[in-house]
Amino acid sequence: MRASEGRPLKNPQVLPLFTAAALVLLTLFAYLPVLGNGFVLLDDGLYVTRNSWVQKGITLQGLAWMWSANVANNWHPLTMFSHMLDCQLFGLVPAGHHLTSLLLHLANVLLLFEVLRRITGALWRSAAVSALFAVHPLHVESVAWVAERKDVLSAFFWILAMGGYALYVRQPSCGRYLVVALAMLLGLMAKPMVVTLPFVLLLMDVWPFERLRFEPGWGRRLARLAIEKLPLLALSAAASLVTLRYQTTSIVDLEVVPWRLRLANAAISYAVYLGKMILPRNLAVFYPLPLDFATWKALPAAALIAAFTALAVWKVRKAPCLLVGWLWFLGTLVPVIGLVQVGRQAMADRYTYLPSIGLFLAVCWGLPELVGNDARRRALLAAVSVAVVLALAVVTRAQVRRWENSVTLFQHALAATEGNYVAHLGLAKAFMQEKRWSEAAASYRAALTLRPGLREARLGLNQALREAARRRRAL
Repeated sequence: MRASEGRPLKNPQVLPLFTAAALVLLTLFAYLPVLGNGFVLLDDGLYVTRNSWVQKGITLQGLAWMWSANVANNWHPLTMFSHMLDCQLFGLVPAGHHLTSLLLHLANVLLLFEVLRRITGALWRSAAVSALFAVHPLHVESVAWVAERKDVLSAFFWILAMGGYALYVRQPSCGRYLVVALAMLLGLMAKPMVVTLPFVLLLMDVWPFERLRFEPGWGRRLARLAIEKLPLLALSAAASLVTLRYQTTSIVDLEVVPWRLRLANAAISYAVYLGKMILPRNLAVFYPLPLDFATWKALPAAALIAAFTALAVWKVRKAPCLLVGWLWFLGTLVPVIGLVQVGRQAMADRYTYLPSIGLFLAVCWGLPELVGNDARRRALLAAVSVAVVLALAVVTRAQVRRWENSVTLFQHALAATEGNYVAHLGLAKAFMQEKRWSEAAASYRAALTLRPGLREARLGLNQALREAARRRRAL
């Protein structure tokens, strides 16, 4: 079950502690500026700043409300409880809410490191995965956006379920299985994206647990392991039904986005996610979904996905980590890849928070296998890895500052994307909040240029022009 790194540790008790401390310092370097950020106009109002139930803190009425609350077309009572607890502790001081998200992200980093280290016995590779998870810029949205508390909170229970499953695999029992189920249930109560956890646990049966090997009779073994996951799959099915019920009003009809566009966008999104994993640039809070692009443009992306999949399958006997990591990435993105189109976005950085772990596993276990045992090559790989992690931390620190307020957030989104009417609309609202009427009117006009029938922009433009005229008269 262990994927050792081939050399015993001289200080097996001390070295993991120093490594964990280094991960803490790395994460804090990248994310501490978030404590100076404020709330933003995108969904933070729904969750905190305009939510009267949440602002009351922990009350009996609020605890009853959260079980049936529909906030942003989601059912996530545990997430709402965390927001109510923040208001109980910090009121509407943004730094307190950001601190909670940062501490949850830090807990996820340390928990991921400890779970991987105990499962595989590979300290440095586990540290590398955790470091990439800690400071990759694609994760800024999940940590720096108060409304995305559900990402960091659900991930905590996801990783906890992984650790519980490792204990179950080592010594199966009903009690240990119930721990896994409970952790998954709590994760689902934070964000329904946890529905893919049973699939990932089945992948982990291939590697690193090696409960499923591709040898004669593997099909029967796969069936038994799949049956073992049925209670967890039942939780996934129930959560999916609840989510569909809550998201009925935000699901886009097939007449608006037909299947050919959904499939094309899914393939392109997978490729773009990969590209942003390698080179995290032009990150934005919103990527508009184009409704008029030629679907043949998705063919190169589909070919890339097929090539990576074929390579992973080809190497499955020698390097099962490649197939496990790759399918982890592909599979965990399925609920949010756009096959069921919810909202107006083509993709979102926050969707990679859990799926990215699969790619990090594939890279951090696959590259050392390619390098081999040559000391100089391993030293070079270690040096390059450290440099990459530090560079990502610097980029993440800069990206965190772009979430300082709504103006900086939407201005950056406009610089990073094209045709982003949502960013124009958000920027207009931010200008309205700051009483910058002329700039607000210009942003509303830009949104209407891209979406002429946008009622919200027309009403906003009318108000901005009235306020600007009133100011001129006053002067």
